[in-house]
Amino acid sequence: MELNDANLQTLTEYLQKTLSPDPAVRRPAEKFLESVEGNQNYPILLLTVLEKSQEDVIRVCSAVTFKNYIKRNWRIVEDEPNKISDPDRTAIKANIVNLMLTSPEQIQKQLSDAISIIGREDFPQKWPDLLTEMVNRFQSGDFHIINGILRTAHSLFKRYRHEFKSNELWSEIKLVLDTFAQPLTELFKATIDLCQTHATDINALKVLFSSLTLISKLFYSLNFQDLPEFFEDNMETWMTNFHNLLTLDNKLLQTDDEEEAGLLELLKSQICDNAALYAQKYDEEFQPYLPRFVTAIWNLLVTTGQEVKYDLLVSNAIQFLASVCERPHYKHLFEDQNVLTSICEKVIVPNMEFRSADEEAFEDNSEEYIIRDLEGSDIDTRRRAACDLVRGLCKFFEGPVTGIFSGYVSSMLAEYAKNPGVNWKHKDAAIYLVTSLASKAQTQKHGITQANELVNLSEFFVNHILVDLKSPNVNEFPVLKADAIKYVMTFRSQLPKEQLLEAVPLLVSHLQAESIVQHTYAAHALERLFTMRGANNSTLITPTEMAPFTEQLLNHLFKALAIPGSSENEYIMKAIMRSFSLLQDAIVPYIPTLIGQLTHKLLLVSKNPSKPHFNHYLFESLCLSIRVTCKANPDTVSSFEEALFPVFTEILQNDVQEFVPYVFQVMSLLLEIHSNSIPSSYMALFPHLLQPILWERTGNIPPLVRLLQAYLEKGAATIASTAADKIPGLLGVFQKLIASKANDHQGFYLLNSIVEHMPPDSITQYRKQIFILLFQRLQSSKTTKFVKSFLVFINLYSVKYGAIALQEIFDSIQPKMFGMVVEKIVIPEVQKVSGPVEKKICAVGITKILTECPAMMDTEYTKLWAPLLQALIGLFELPEDDSIPDDEHFIDIEDTPGYQTAFSQLAFAGKKEHDPIGDAVNNPKILLAQSLHKLSTACPGRVPSMLSTSLPAEALQYLQGYLQAATVQLV
Repeated sequence: MELNDANLQTLTEYLQKTLSPDPAVRRPAEKFLESVEGNQNYPILLLTVLEKSQEDVIRVCSAVTFKNYIKRNWRIVEDEPNKISDPDRTAIKANIVNLMLTSPEQIQKQLSDAISIIGREDFPQKWPDLLTEMVNRFQSGDFHIINGILRTAHSLFKRYRHEFKSNELWSEIKLVLDTFAQPLTELFKATIDLCQTHATDINALKVLFSSLTLISKLFYSLNFQDLPEFFEDNMETWMTNFHNLLTLDNKLLQTDDEEEAGLLELLKSQICDNAALYAQKYDEEFQPYLPRFVTAIWNLLVTTGQEVKYDLLVSNAIQFLASVCERPHYKHLFEDQNVLTSICEKVIVPNMEFRSADEEAFEDNSEEYIIRDLEGSDIDTRRRAACDLVRGLCKFFEGPVTGIFSGYVSSMLAEYAKNPGVNWKHKDAAIYLVTSLASKAQTQKHGITQANELVNLSEFFVNHILVDLKSPNVNEFPVLKADAIKYVMTFRSQLPKEQLLEAVPLLVSHLQAESIVQHTYAAHALERLFTMRGANNSTLITPTEMAPFTEQLLNHLFKALAIPGSSENEYIMKAIMRSFSLLQDAIVPYIPTLIGQLTHKLLLVSKNPSKPHFNHYLFESLCLSIRVTCKANPDTVSSFEEALFPVFTEILQNDVQEFVPYVFQVMSLLLEIHSNSIPSSYMALFPHLLQPILWERTGNIPPLVRLLQAYLEKGAATIASTAADKIPGLLGVFQKLIASKANDHQGFYLLNSIVEHMPPDSITQYRKQIFILLFQRLQSSKTTKFVKSFLVFINLYSVKYGAIALQEIFDSIQPKMFGMVVEKIVIPEVQKVSGPVEKKICAVGITKILTECPAMMDTEYTKLWAPLLQALIGLFELPEDDSIPDDEHFIDIEDTPGYQTAFSQLAFAGKKEHDPIGDAVNNPKILLAQSLHKLSTACPGRVPSMLSTSLPAEALQYLQGYLQAATVQLV
């Protein structure tokens, strides 16, 4: 694409269309942009529009499109096309920093993100001047520019907080520190001086305080991995200033907004984080500063109000105390009973209260409430921090702390009992306190795994939790009901089974609650209970125990999806999936009505897929319905096809990218259930599955290969007779896959199915070309994974067409090639083959080469006979060789970046492992013995003499064992 006005105009028009609310306008525009993004100059055109356009909305749209383009395409992945040309890459890196710094803040943020994505791949090796360019801008004195640099540095360096230690990481951080630490410290001091100069100018202070917050975040990232020498030498400067900022109170910076944290709060929150980092990781060096930070942060906590805007600050401040109190070094600070009482009374209890802001979130913003409360993203909530502080204090002072809180819990529950309608928040806080006191260790899978011995959980359940669960009006006191449900879920591994069974029907009735949080918790609790394991690894709760509630459970779950706000509730859909999985045959009578509801839901969400987890569990539930019903009666498969195919057709025609891989998996499952023949509805689709465009998306490859394998397994004869013209297309797919290191194994899956199922004469003309392609790939890039797959394939070929056919096809490509393959690949590498079916195929194939291929006995190949037999005995007796050469680090298929929907495997669409040899050979060792016996009777004396002269004693001993077990002898 040329850099000219016409192209700029076209691009602007398409960007404008991508903002349209009408999908008929928006979708084609998005598709157009996607189709041209591989052209040279495309990113440069985007940046030009961003810089020159007169309309702000187009500039922002261009910035977002550019950032997403960089996100999808910057990383260069082996075997994937590189969509950004080298000149474009160079031009982007040369201009982007300057463009970012001169853009308005909204665009600055997008470009800053783009820089950090590029930096993650290219910095420091391929972008050595990035840091110096940034540091030089500190001198500009213009804080719009300085904040742009700080924001970019923050997005570049924040990954140091969660990267694993490595020499590469250390050297990068060292480089950053050498260039950046000194200027950052100077900027920090200068900014603080400027705050005093401009102490009365509110606009200047706003800019300066946002700089200080960013500087504090950078301090955290640069100090996270280890304490850098520079910061240790300058600790006095940093800590004294941090301490002063913590105690600073500037009236001008106080905001009236109760919700949104102001600059002062954000800065102090970050400083609390920095102090906690030093207290935890560098306590020896931080020792001299700790007491004054404890005092300052304690005062902050006691004087800060309950408004939402202080939540981050309060939770970070409490987290600081939590990290200090569980270090043996600082134990003495908390030993006094009065100190503990004071912390409990002034910090923990007030911050466990359910505030009106929490109540609003519970009612009006349930999705966010659930994410915070259930999934633990509530790291920065007061309650979570207070809970962590309780746990921290219990490490050394479990007895006294439990004693203090037991008093609080009793008085809160007494207050509640006086007037439940008014005082229900007291009970909520009491339940929360008991939960945080009792929880010592927990996992996602089992809930709380270790509990405080001093808290009787079962008794609390009977006295205080059951009452709320049993309440006849499910819509009364929804917060307490949600608390009660969460209690069962949290302590499911601690409560006795009879109490859990008592809770199940009660939880089922709570699925009808109007409150989104309440019925979501009920669904989640049931789903967690259904996954619990009892003795001998069966489910703790059995289908028989569920029998009285099955109908009600399924009814309520599906009705809950109709409650406003829960139409795509992933917890409910997961509970449906888990219920199907637990109940198995018990769901069969209900499936005819339920499948209609599931397909209707699928049709609705396919219009605009927005909840990936919900969609995943929806497809899992469909697979379970099919599996369970067709296991009982395979003939019902056609009624599933009738219900699902219209929706599937629509999804494939509209190319709903997120759903296409799922549709292929469900179709594979359906097709695999058919007994032998392949229905015409599937054959009509067959040519479409070979279209190259489908194979461009990595997420489609595994399910499409499996679907084609199902076609070959059920309909190879039909394909050969009615669609023979499609065989080259099928082999074209194999050729594309085999060329990719990431997907070559999928190419072999397809090839093995072709060899196993297609009538031999239908592929005769293509066989030699197949082998030539495999050799070309072996020569260009021989990887362990490829060699393992190649060995399985050639041995399957030997099993299917005979060892003579294998030897002849090799030697027809090039004389003596068969010997080279046996000597250079089969003998040295067969030990690497893994998997019982793969090993069996190799064992049977090699046995045929040894005993059914005359060339191995009577030509120069004979010298390979004993080494090949030794390699086969090694395959039987030696441990698998799982070593991988240093230079081979496979890209994980799932790791390919970008926009492509990654392939999500459906657990309940799982494919049974298929053994192409089957019962024909049960024990390959016996087969070897019998085949050697047959060979030795055909040429008496030859086999024993070859064995005695060439086979090592240990291998010979194993072989004698096989012969005895097969009751045969060699002659």
